Amino acid sequence: MKTTHILLLCFFLTNFLQGQERFLTKQGYTSFFSSSPVEDIKADNNQVLSIIDTSTGAIAISILMKSFQFEKSLMQEHFNENYVESDTYPKAKFKGKIPNINGLSNSEETVTITGDLTIHGVTKNIKTQAKIIKTQDNISLKGSFPVNVADYNIEIPAVVINNIAKTIEVTFELDHKPYKK
Repeated sequence: MKTTHILLLCFFLTNFLQGQERFLTKQGYTSFFSSSPVEDIKADNNQVLSIIDTSTGAIAISILMKSFQFEKSLMQEHFNENYVESDTYPKAKFKGKIPNINGLSNSEETVTITGDLTIHGVTKNIKTQAKIIKTQDNISLKGSFPVNVADYNIEIPAVVINNIAKTIEVTFELDHKPYKK
């Protein structure tokens, strides 16, 4: 009987400690910006899912492509139907690593995040700098990185080729809270 109580206690402590190692956000923010001589295009997305495991430094991000909001509804329609083909490729995903996350203090620091970014069914390795603030109750990440549209097999029709930059700037702000099961 005593052994059973000890095993149960160990089980609950393990689950409790594991929960404190993971930080989650369901309302992260990302945007992209395309600047060309013809026009600037910006889209925002406030429904970004991200989880960080502080025991390994692993980070995973999932972005629903149809959640990007544009200033003009026609741009949003073309983005989803013609460029990223959201019905076929509904999400963009990132799986990567934040090195030495447990060695970070409560001050703002710059880290290099590396990992695989998947857009439009194509996966490419990326590396970016991000500002991070890690406390016991929060992990905030903020940064940006360039994405070459052609690298992800996103075809731009000749009619609007000058309207969309070949390289777009992706920006992110993720405010993670401890994950509780």
